[in-house]
Amino acid sequence: MAKDFSTMEDSNCSSNPSIHDISLPSRRTVLRGSLGALASNFLGPLSAVGGAAALTACAATGGVGALLGFKSVPLSTADIVTVPEGYSAQIIAPWGDSVGLSGENHPFKDDASNTTAQQETQFGMHHDGIHYFAQEGSRSGLLAMNHEYTDEGLLFADGMATWTADKVRKAQAAHGVSICEVQDKGRKWEVVKPSPWARRITANTRTQLSGPAAGHALVQTAADPKGMTVLGTLNNCASGITPWGTYLTAEENFINYFSGGDTLSAHEKRWGLKKGGGGGYRWHEHDARFDATKNPNEPNRFGWIVEIDPYNPSSTPIKRTALGRAAHEGATTGVTPDGRAVVYMGEDSRFEYIYKFVSRDKIKPGGFAENATLLDHGTLFVAQFAEDGKGLWMPLTHGQGPLTAANGFADQGEVLIKGRQASDMLGATKMDRPEWIAIDKDGWVYCTLTNNSNRGADKQPGATKVNPRANNTMGNIIRWKDAGDFAGATFEWNHFVLAGDPSLDRADAKGNIKGDIFACPDGLWTDGRGVLWIQCDMSTSAMGKGDLKNLGNNAMLAADPRTGEVRRFLVGPSGCEITGATGTPDGRTMFINIQHPGESPSERSDPNAPGAISNWPDKKPGGRPRSATVVIRKNDGGLIGT
Repeated sequence: MAKDFSTMEDSNCSSNPSIHDISLPSRRTVLRGSLGALASNFLGPLSAVGGAAALTACAATGGVGALLGFKSVPLSTADIVTVPEGYSAQIIAPWGDSVGLSGENHPFKDDASNTTAQQETQFGMHHDGIHYFAQEGSRSGLLAMNHEYTDEGLLFADGMATWTADKVRKAQAAHGVSICEVQDKGRKWEVVKPSPWARRITANTRTQLSGPAAGHALVQTAADPKGMTVLGTLNNCASGITPWGTYLTAEENFINYFSGGDTLSAHEKRWGLKKGGGGGYRWHEHDARFDATKNPNEPNRFGWIVEIDPYNPSSTPIKRTALGRAAHEGATTGVTPDGRAVVYMGEDSRFEYIYKFVSRDKIKPGGFAENATLLDHGTLFVAQFAEDGKGLWMPLTHGQGPLTAANGFADQGEVLIKGRQASDMLGATKMDRPEWIAIDKDGWVYCTLTNNSNRGADKQPGATKVNPRANNTMGNIIRWKDAGDFAGATFEWNHFVLAGDPSLDRADAKGNIKGDIFACPDGLWTDGRGVLWIQCDMSTSAMGKGDLKNLGNNAMLAADPRTGEVRRFLVGPSGCEITGATGTPDGRTMFINIQHPGESPSERSDPNAPGAISNWPDKKPGGRPRSATVVIRKNDGGLIGT
């Protein structure tokens, strides 16, 4: 998740029902018992710990043994990473270290004096989604990771006291995606430097638009009159992978980088454009691309799922417009029995929607070369949840229902560019910030609904008899199973868990967790044994206060989907978010990301005291905190989580 932006207005003012209007916790919340007999159609390789050792260990339990074998770690406010007894945590790939480009091994400078050119060769800021692509099995591979946003109080010695074109360029270089090569050296993992696979993709890297919206009039600009080539990808949050070995990165709160004018169109308002920009990045002052008064179509060129081939450093990232435009929070892929790809996506904004894309064509063997256009053809759907525990996937297809020229959708490209408006018109269900999505071994699809404290405000729905959590400060995890297979037009749904703290007086914040308490679930990942990993993102402005007063720092927990048991596996350093999870095929190494350690309640650091809240991971007195990847292993070499 990116910045909280909790003071921003909600842009979804449609009258569509919300998930809280139709939730039935007394009947629909499931914390124990069978998940049903439907076998998963999810391909094993897409579960990032899908190797033989992990699957054999799962099979050895007969499907009914305990998935969770570690001792829970306690709540903590310490500025360290805490893991269970018998485990170790190693730090690699922090912001500012070299990704391994040939001849570009510039060290991180703690006085923020690294140049723009150097930042273009270094890991970016605010690590988020991550995936391990095996090369030599579980001993060597590539890590692809997102860099979501920047904290100018850390990136520059004087913060934003002065503001120049070069500072904008350096901030843009700290965004995007990094790809590095990593190797297991026995006692530790190392980033290989130099490596032919090393790569930085930034907010200025050439990317290609593909699919129905490519070349559309609404994505054409003076610099790109054909509407086919976009400079950069940004606000890259959650991620996914494909069966053909590519990385999917999601452009989330992109609109906050753009500055609007005094008068905004209905389209601009629906996407949350503000005069001066909503995130305070100030890029528009020195880069006209981000001034929507000068380039009104430029925002339409962001908000897409971007496909990257990690095995080809010279390949062009592709924005797959058939998957729709949104403030995307990830892209999780399943596979139908007949071999088609299905991509599930959340949109991390209050009162927005859950989507899935079903490919027209079947996946072909042979990797990316044989599937280079697979995600350009298919159908995008938006979810409508009903109060009886059923649901409907509604196609976002031009000419069907209200999605016609008479209602402002001239063609399929416009339906996809205006995905929010199209979903409004179809009556999709407003959700409480749907974020990461994961699929378990029984075919259930899980989505974190991080929180929503704006219910009942600004003409939005409030508490109802069937779900009184109008002030949803704690968040929850919803799940559904599509009828027949992942391409099913209908589904059944329930709440897997309502996060909370039973010791609180406020009934709406107690939750119903079977195990260790947590709040604000965000990241999700299912490993090869079937463990559902849950990562928390309590806002630093709320952490330790109110409903969140007893929860310490953000944590990562492991859940058994069959029983609902939840155990706390890891607690992060001060002010951080836990995000991104992946692992080696043998299930013996896990990689996660620690984002924005030391973040202040304002979400921008004081350049005069950058280490005031945290100096993790370097632990230098007065040093800058740095987002970084953490490698987790069991000391006896066993499977993670056992």
